[in-house]
Amino acid sequence: MNGTRHAVPPVPMVWPGAPTPLGARFRVGPDGVAGTNFALWAAGAEAVRVCLFDEHGRETRIRLAELTHEIWHCFVPGVMPGQRYGYRVDGPWDPWTGARWNPAKLLLDPYARAVDGAAGNDYSSLPPEVYGHVRDWPEQHVADTVRDDRDSAPYVPKGVVVDDDDDWEDDRRPKTPWADSVIYELHVRGFTKLHPAVPHELRGTYAGLAHPAVLEHLVKLGVTAVELLPVHQFAHEDHLLRRGLRNYWGYNSIGYFAPHAGYAASGTTGQQVGEFKRMVRALHAAGIEVILDVVYNHTAEAGELGPTLSLKGIDNRGYYRLQDDARRYADYTGCGNTLHVVQPQVLRLITDSLRYWVTEMGVDGFRFDLAAALARSMHDVDMLSPFLAVIAQDPVLRRVKLIAEPWDIGSGGYQVGAFPPLWTEWNDRYRGAVRDFWRHALPDVREMGYRLSGSSDLYAWGGRRPYASVNFVTAHDGFTLRDLVSYERKHNEANGEDNRDGSDDNRSWNCGAEGETRDERVRALRRRQLRNLLTTLLLSTGVPMLVAGDELGRTQRGNNNAYCQDNEVGWVDWSLLAEPGWRALCDLTSRLIALRHRHPVLHRRAFFSGRAHSDGLRDLAWFTARGAEMTEGDWYAPAATLGMYLSGQDIPGRDERGAPVLDDSFLAVLHAGESPTGFVLPGPPWAERYEVVVDTSREDQAEPPGTVHPAGTEITVPQRCVLLLRVR
Repeated sequence: MNGTRHAVPPVPMVWPGAPTPLGARFRVGPDGVAGTNFALWAAGAEAVRVCLFDEHGRETRIRLAELTHEIWHCFVPGVMPGQRYGYRVDGPWDPWTGARWNPAKLLLDPYARAVDGAAGNDYSSLPPEVYGHVRDWPEQHVADTVRDDRDSAPYVPKGVVVDDDDDWEDDRRPKTPWADSVIYELHVRGFTKLHPAVPHELRGTYAGLAHPAVLEHLVKLGVTAVELLPVHQFAHEDHLLRRGLRNYWGYNSIGYFAPHAGYAASGTTGQQVGEFKRMVRALHAAGIEVILDVVYNHTAEAGELGPTLSLKGIDNRGYYRLQDDARRYADYTGCGNTLHVVQPQVLRLITDSLRYWVTEMGVDGFRFDLAAALARSMHDVDMLSPFLAVIAQDPVLRRVKLIAEPWDIGSGGYQVGAFPPLWTEWNDRYRGAVRDFWRHALPDVREMGYRLSGSSDLYAWGGRRPYASVNFVTAHDGFTLRDLVSYERKHNEANGEDNRDGSDDNRSWNCGAEGETRDERVRALRRRQLRNLLTTLLLSTGVPMLVAGDELGRTQRGNNNAYCQDNEVGWVDWSLLAEPGWRALCDLTSRLIALRHRHPVLHRRAFFSGRAHSDGLRDLAWFTARGAEMTEGDWYAPAATLGMYLSGQDIPGRDERGAPVLDDSFLAVLHAGESPTGFVLPGPPWAERYEVVVDTSREDQAEPPGTVHPAGTEITVPQRCVLLLRVR
């Protein structure tokens, strides 16, 4: 159960307790005495106190007198679920050596399973009390070295004791194979905030995401997994608060075990845990897996000038990577700090958190933000690093979906294609190639050929499979799909940084007008380009990832860095479904996903061989507009048209009963030219006839039934179009 009892009882005595498990764990002992065991790793600390807060904010401090293997612990009888708490940790203040202990600062338990309150929620800037140093010290170049002794307790988030004995017996995980997966990246708050069928009190919450109307959309669309932008408890940055903004995306974690309280409709003193679990159950019942976007590379405490909320005040030198000048932080993330993953207790924190979300919260996998930062040993990225080695042998974690964002901002941080087996990766080379092809900016089609067919140049090593590539055209970071065909320049003025933030490398094309326009020719061309991009993505070998709302024509008004836009800019606009053009785009997306699910040739489990067999056919063949197989020279020549033949008669592997996997064969013709072109359909042995299945030049996608083209004939491919033809 999730407790709701808040009063701090009298504490007649404090027992020694146990050093494991870490965190605040409620239990009833064999003698019937109920209470909570507190355990905190703080290697260099001199004293630790757990601080209990009643409903009026009154504080009771209890000293943890026991120290076992650098873990401070005690058991407090009578402390019940719903109790709010934090820690005060004492030790030397010596920033020059990386020591930043300050007992005036209340610290969030790194293992807190629920958090009440969030730093910055109620302020126009972070109060100076939340900083371990005197923030407004006259000599700013040494401000971080002067200790601030003001009490931070009234201004910082507090942990909540949670008791939840849910055993998940009624839950059935979908366990969708990687090759069959279609991922849908969404934001818990933004996805339902404007949904008309979700009750107002549930919009923007875990309960809202579990609403039947929301599940109906996901099921009809056909996605197999939702990838949730960060749901770990996070904090708002001071620079955003000062501009009247908030952190919207949540890549600023401060609690790795706690579901973000701001997304809970049911309460924040433990109820958020049960609400999150009910959401997971509802998604599982609909056949949809839950993948979390997790941020273990840095925390919300930033660098030496950042606030003191948790780890910085518990054991700064133990939790964070420091430079040779230990006053400064090593920053491979661009956020001021980097977790010291090589340190055993930090690695334990991360893996304990991951296992908790799998075993007790029911999630099915993780996407690791800036995963290259986690794979660094001392300084360099190392694919034999402790983090990757621990994941590979962990009996729980090695069985869930693991997705790497395979880069960070440090030297040697770009590692696309380098992660070991078990891992899939965001493939940004796919994103770049597809964007460039459809804006007709590729010098030749070599890159496009690799990306369409599974990126074997990147992933065909070490037993990896095509589904090691997570293919995407858009992600939360950057333009939406609609903005990709509507803007050539970013328009981030609303972020308050004079349009300096966000990438300038958008590889976008506005189709002839910047931003929204009433020119129906431009609007029609944009919708066609959206159909081209979605069709390309869903026909490519690998795992496709869509971004929530792209199937509806969602716009961020040209903002390609909407991390601080917790408003209509960042939210999904469900009213778009009332417009015929966007409704048709949604229907096409659903149809393409269904087509992909039906045909194993479109979601292969092994790379293509390209070898010719006795009948002259290949499992993969490429054709020019002349209907001839491409030569080496054709790959290096400029081209706007590419034909890709996928044979359903040569799919490696067998089905569950050991029978060969057989499927239809398809010819996909991609034409990015601004004028129609002729295309000669390859004759025998490739086919005798071709039936049109998808034609992106048509808004309604209603190709007349029975439309068949004889092999060897020249058809006209409309300008900027994808044709998918089934071999007959």
